[in-house]
Amino acid sequence: MNYRELKELIEEGENLQCEFKLKFSSEEKIAKEMIAFANTKGGYLIFGIDDDKEIIGVESEKEIADLVRQTAKEFCVPPLEISIDFIEFKGKEIVVVSIPESEKKPHRLQDYKNELDLNNSVVTIRVNDKSVQASKEMIRILRANSSNKALIKYSIGQNEKLVFEYLKHKEKISVKELSKLVNISERRASRTLVKMVRANLLMIHTKENGEEFFTAAV
Repeated sequence: MNYRELKELIEEGENLQCEFKLKFSSEEKIAKEMIAFANTKGGYLIFGIDDDKEIIGVESEKEIADLVRQTAKEFCVPPLEISIDFIEFKGKEIVVVSIPESEKKPHRLQDYKNELDLNNSVVTIRVNDKSVQASKEMIRILRANSSNKALIKYSIGQNEKLVFEYLKHKEKISVKELSKLVNISERRASRTLVKMVRANLLMIHTKENGEEFFTAAV
C-alpha cells in the first residue's frame, strides 16, 4: 500500500472492501470487521480516518498494529493472515490493515469450541459498506465452497421444480417462503435452497439487516 493507493481508497469511501476506523475499539468489534472481509472478497481496515473521510490520524501506530495482530491471531477462528502498512497522509499517521479473501472460510469469532456451531457461532460477512451476521444458509455455502465438497447424485426433484416455478412470478424466494410453499420445515427448506446454490441453480443475496433471499442463477 502506498500514498496514491491510500488516497484512492479514501476518496472512494467506505464500501464492500473498505472500512474506516478512528481508533481500535475492542478486540471483538475489530475481529468481526476483519472476519467479514476474509469471508467475503477481502478488504482494508483503515485506522485514523473518520466515517466522513476526515483525516484524524492515530496516536500510536505500533500499539494499533500489535492489537490488530493479536486480534487476528487470538480472536478469529481460524486465525487470519493479514498485512499492515504505516503511511503518513497529509501530516497524519494512518494504519492500513489488508485482509485478503480467505481460502479457509468460514472464519468465526473466537468461541473456544472445537467446531463451528451453526446456531451460536458468530460468522460475519460484508454487505455493501457494513459487516453483518451470516445466516445458517450462507455459513453452509461458505463451508462447502471452502472445502470444495462436490454434490453427489444431486437431482432436481419436485421441491426444486416448485422453486423455479415460484421464481417465474416472484423473482426471489426466502427459506420461510419455500417452507410455506411446499409445506416442509424451514430446516429442510434451507437445505434445499443451499443445495441449489451449490449446484449453481440459484444465487444467494444478503440484505444489510442480515436477511437473505435467493434468485435464479444468471
